[in-house]
Amino acid sequence: MATQDVLTRSQEQKEDIPPGRHHRWVPWVLMAVFGVVAVLGWRAANQRAKEEQAMRVAQARAAALRPVPVAVAKVTQQDFPVYLTGLGSVTAYNMDTIQPRVSGEIMKIFFREGQFVQAGQLLAQIDPRPYQVQLQQAQGQLARDQAQLNEAQLDLRRDRSLFASGIVPRQQVDTQQALVDQLQGSIATDKAQIASAQLNLQYCRLSAPISGKIGLRMVDVGNIVQPTTAIVVITQLQPIAVIFTLPEEQLGPILRGLQAGESFEVEAYDRADVHRIATGMLLATDNLINQNTGTLRLKAKFANNNDALFPNEFVNIRIRSQVLRNALVVPAAALQHTSRGNFVFVVRPDRTVEERPVETQLTQGNFVVLSSGVKPGETVVTDGQDKLHVGSHVIPQSTSTSTAQGEQTS
Repeated sequence: MATQDVLTRSQEQKEDIPPGRHHRWVPWVLMAVFGVVAVLGWRAANQRAKEEQAMRVAQARAAALRPVPVAVAKVTQQDFPVYLTGLGSVTAYNMDTIQPRVSGEIMKIFFREGQFVQAGQLLAQIDPRPYQVQLQQAQGQLARDQAQLNEAQLDLRRDRSLFASGIVPRQQVDTQQALVDQLQGSIATDKAQIASAQLNLQYCRLSAPISGKIGLRMVDVGNIVQPTTAIVVITQLQPIAVIFTLPEEQLGPILRGLQAGESFEVEAYDRADVHRIATGMLLATDNLINQNTGTLRLKAKFANNNDALFPNEFVNIRIRSQVLRNALVVPAAALQHTSRGNFVFVVRPDRTVEERPVETQLTQGNFVVLSSGVKPGETVVTDGQDKLHVGSHVIPQSTSTSTAQGEQTS
């Protein structure tokens, strides 16, 4: 009974507790557990970050101390030729359109299309028979007039003798003298007609006025041609010319040089501006500047012995305008650009690098002329600059430092 009473009272006490009161401590316990776990996780992450940062710093220090392989080149002091460039068009040094001077039928053609011919070489034959007939007529007229002149001269001598004897009047002598003069004029006209007929016979033979290459013919055998008919075109390829333009602001050194009697070498390059085709000399300049483009036309002459240049071909022209004496030259790859200006990495004797501000005077092709910042013989980095900073150790690997002859102005 006692045990039953105790159980009954315990049950009644539990029923007196408000519902849910015995669960209020659970959320607080969970929050405390989560807080402890979060703090421990943050401390662990922070520790890992510090360790990773220390590792990166150590790696950076090790990398800074590790030598960097770079390409280098020496600063050279040399005479640096300055080249001007322009787009040029090849043109025949001489070009002749062969046209007849007389009318007639083409009897023979003595050339092949595309053939090289020499000056004076026979090209075509026009039917000469009509002009042979004209020559014969003029010769017959001359013979008749000559006979009449001989007779008139005999009569004149006889009249002068009779006039001296008083047999004939003075008027008869004067009339006979006028007849002689008239016949002499006729003979002069006959001789001119003979020369004209002979000239026409020569014109029936069409010859090359210049040496050059024959184009495609425009007539065939049997065609009737007139003095306005074009038969063929001959272009002179040796020598050959190139006409190109340069901006007016670049003309000063060239014009002054021409006035002083200097000669300017001109180089022709292919369309890619890579391979040099031919070398010639500046021949002349035009007499006015094109106001629309601000350029002046210039003409260069090329021997073209290997037929490398062809009429109407476009080429890139380089002409040496002046030479910078004792210029400081470095490869263009060594020059670095920043908002603060240009600089180069200079290799010290201990194989560390420093940034050296420089002033550029001219950039031409793969080379740069510097006006200040470096000295002859110093070593500059030309490749691998992205891995460098002030004080970096380097392993220099020399590159070619060939002269800047023939490089293109940029």
